[in-house]
Amino acid sequence: PEFIHSDPWRVLRIMGEFVDGFDALAGLGDAVTIFGWARVREGDAMYEATVETARLLGEAGLTIITGGGPGIMQAGNKGARAAGAKSVGLNIELPFEQNVNPYVDIAIEFRYFFVRKTMFVKYAQAFVIFPGGFGTMDELFEALTLIQTGKVQNFPVILFGSAYWQGLIDWLRATMLVEKKIAEPDLDLLVLCDSPEEVRDMIIKSLRERRWRSEHEAAARDVTRQVLSEEGE
Repeated sequence: PEFIHSDPWRVLRIMGEFVDGFDALAGLGDAVTIFGWARVREGDAMYEATVETARLLGEAGLTIITGGGPGIMQAGNKGARAAGAKSVGLNIELPFEQNVNPYVDIAIEFRYFFVRKTMFVKYAQAFVIFPGGFGTMDELFEALTLIQTGKVQNFPVILFGSAYWQGLIDWLRATMLVEKKIAEPDLDLLVLCDSPEEVRDMIIKSLRERRWRSEHEAAARDVTRQVLSEEGE
């Protein structure tokens, strides 16, 4: 009985969130989504690196999309504002309040994480992922899965801060790769960067030379396709 009175109506709310997101973001043009820890403060080295990265990307003509909250998200929007670029914040309703940061020009509120995640991917041409926690990891591995399965193409996934991410890369190589849970080309989907200029140049290159990232992605998809074919025989 509860399903009859609640879940069908929830579908309409979900649909409404998709419509609102599509309507607000469809005309953004080329954009980059920035992720990272919400609790880092202004003045922290990683916060300032995020501001500079977003500023350089904004000056290159790219819109900056973040989760709209504090920390790395705020830094990304602040950098976009400094460059005069479009600054988008896709905020999520949480039991504990998360307000939209003051550097957001286009703000959209979401109740459902999965709708919000669709917007992060659909309207971006790359992800730049700064150090973060579970939410950041969620976005990272969802993006990799979409690329690996061909749902997203020519989509750089850049990990900023090799000191933070190297342990994860080492574990992927020493455990997942050794046990054949992933293949060598899958690791090529991840790119480590340590400077805002390097991030900007890499994303601009992916937009101008589409084959550059596409070849890495095709190799990962070929391995996935081969494995699935062998399992089906």
